[in-house]
Amino acid sequence: MTAIHELAALGEPVLAVADPARRLLAVACADKYGKALTLGLFETGERARLLRRIKCEHHVSALAFHPSSPLLAVGLGEYDGGYFFVGQLLLVGLFNNTRRSMFAHSWGRQVITAEWLDDTRLRMHLAPHDDDNDDAAHHEAHVVVLDRPDWTSALGRTIPDKHPQGPRIPFPRPVHDPSDARQLATRLLDPPVHNR
Repeated sequence: MTAIHELAALGEPVLAVADPARRLLAVACADKYGKALTLGLFETGERARLLRRIKCEHHVSALAFHPSSPLLAVGLGEYDGGYFFVGQLLLVGLFNNTRRSMFAHSWGRQVITAEWLDDTRLRMHLAPHDDDNDDAAHHEAHVVVLDRPDWTSALGRTIPDKHPQGPRIPFPRPVHDPSDARQLATRLLDPPVHNR
C-alpha cells in the first residue's frame, strides 16, 4: 500500500506539518463527523510510508515538531458543549512508541496552538478552564510558555490543569484550511514522477 493510500485510510486530512530535516510529516485526519481524532506520522521522500497511527481522545488542534529532539507536540481540545474546555498536550516520540499526556487530569485544558520557541520553551494558547459566567472564554486564550531543560525526559501528567494561566488575551480560534493539509500531504507522500 502506498503512503497516499495509507493516508486515505486514516480519514480526511485537516491539519498537517512537515519536518523537512528529519523527512517526517504529521497529519491530523478527521472522521465523517469532522473530528480529527486520528494522527498519522509519516516518513516522506522516495520511500514514503506510515510510521505510526495514533488515536487521540480529543480533536487535534495543533502540531509542532521539536527543533532538535525527536518529539512532536500535539495539542488536543474542544468545548464539551456545556461548561468545560477539555483537552490535552501530548508529547509523541518520533522514533519509538512513546506518548505522554502532560496535563495532570484526564479533562485537561483545550490546547488551541502550540509552538516551540527553542529547545526548552513551548508556547501554547490555552482556552480558559470553563465558560462559567464568562462569554469571552470562547474568543480569548491564556498565553502559556512551558520551560523544561529536557523535554525528552519530562514526566507525563505533571502539569496541573489550572496552573498554566498566563496572560489572557483576545484570541479568535484559528480556522485550519483542510485543502492546505491535503496539498502538503499529497506533495510529500505522492510526489510526481520525473522522467529522465
